[in-house]
Amino acid sequence: MKIKKIKLENFRGYENETTIEFGNLSVFVGKNDIGKSTILEALDIFFNENKGVIKIDKDDVNKHCKENGNTEIKISVVFEELPESLTIDATNPTTLEEEYLLQPDGTLEIIKVYPNAGKEKVFIKANHPTNPNCSDLLLKKNADLKKMLTDEIECADKTKNAVIRKAIWDFYSNDLQLGEVEIELGKLDAKNSWENFKNYLPLYSLFQSDRKNSDGDSEVQNPMKIAVQEILKDAELKASLDKVAEEVEKKLTEVSSKTLEKLNEMNPEIAQSLNPVIPSPDSLKWIDVFKSVSITGDEDIPINKRGSGIKRLILLNFFRAEAERRKNEENIPSIIYAIEEPETSQHPSHQRKLIEAFKELSNSDNTQVIMTTHSPAIVKLLEFEDLKLVKNGEGIEVISIERGDLPYPSLNEVNYLAFDESNDEYHNELYGFIESEQLLTEFRNGKATMNYKRQCKDGSVKEEQKIISEYIRHQIHHPENNENLRFTNEQLQQSIGEMREFIKDI
Repeated sequence: MKIKKIKLENFRGYENETTIEFGNLSVFVGKNDIGKSTILEALDIFFNENKGVIKIDKDDVNKHCKENGNTEIKISVVFEELPESLTIDATNPTTLEEEYLLQPDGTLEIIKVYPNAGKEKVFIKANHPTNPNCSDLLLKKNADLKKMLTDEIECADKTKNAVIRKAIWDFYSNDLQLGEVEIELGKLDAKNSWENFKNYLPLYSLFQSDRKNSDGDSEVQNPMKIAVQEILKDAELKASLDKVAEEVEKKLTEVSSKTLEKLNEMNPEIAQSLNPVIPSPDSLKWIDVFKSVSITGDEDIPINKRGSGIKRLILLNFFRAEAERRKNEENIPSIIYAIEEPETSQHPSHQRKLIEAFKELSNSDNTQVIMTTHSPAIVKLLEFEDLKLVKNGEGIEVISIERGDLPYPSLNEVNYLAFDESNDEYHNELYGFIESEQLLTEFRNGKATMNYKRQCKDGSVKEEQKIISEYIRHQIHHPENNENLRFTNEQLQQSIGEMREFIKDI
């Protein structure tokens, strides 16, 4: 299963329902505190149910909604690439399509509602039968389903709820009256229906930008220690270690008993005053046995004494390895890697390698990668379809960036929209586009000019009148000319703004 889109409502800055589209690689860009990390953290709450990195609390309720008496947070995820069959109840495997649990477009939408940021209620929004004669079948027990069977309804196996439901729906196939219905999984007759559903969901693993990265942090000291903790949770390995501990306890008991027996022969008084103290197998801390495991670098320098960029790079790849290990060991069908600001503390060459690695990872089967970034350099390493622009107008919007929707189809344009990033390169692109379309005369029309001193080949200086865009263009292309005042950042912003508006109107 893969995420096709999510919907956030009444969650932090997302007041009204906001739909966010996803692909195999989704990179969210935008200004600080605009709501990028909120998307990743909402997914952590949805998938990991307060057992992941993020814990939902009352401060997550949108302030405007709370003032209006609405304290119900909604996080919805729409999935595609669905399992061919699944088990909802204990009777037999079925399909989402046969149970009418899909949207009209064939996707699966799961909604989690958190009243007052508390325990979630789980719903499936589906195009479901509403005809009273065959509605709410998923909520009925076997005995109730049997009562609905008539002589006209053929049912191959009345002991299996899924088979009875299919028989009834097939009978009313011409009059199902399909409509949008929210089905609460907790109310299904089948026990642990949501637990069964979760077996098919992706593993979601979040790596945060503000993850601890200090000398004293246990993960930075050595991720191998975290690995030991996870490895020792394995049930089969734990049973083996318990067996070893019991055998050691048995041998120690024998040795201590024989020792006291011999001592009793020589001095009964002392022997009777002594008692062997042997810890029970349950009290043993196996992790202490492996406390010296480590990954060290040149000259045995520990990780926590390396540079911040190296520490974070090691942690990031440990995060990747751990997520993949969990996916394989727990037989989870798919995985989602979520990484905040992978560029943090990284040398530009490492940034490039990381992005290439994540791009390649996102093309793997049953894998999605989600990232946030504040780096214009990272944006330029991506494709238009990878980028999602988060902006705030009357409310937060998350826009999938389409090349054709931009005034000028350039990743510099994305950086301008996301970060107000305007540089010489972007100015050159815009000016060059207007020039290539032979529209410079039209663009100059009516604009104020300023004095520009051109250096001629014979060494003389010629004064000319240039509009601000031409003035900047000439300075960019002729840095050797020091006869003119350098353009200011405000002038650069003004020129880029004028060219963008002109291109929009073409």
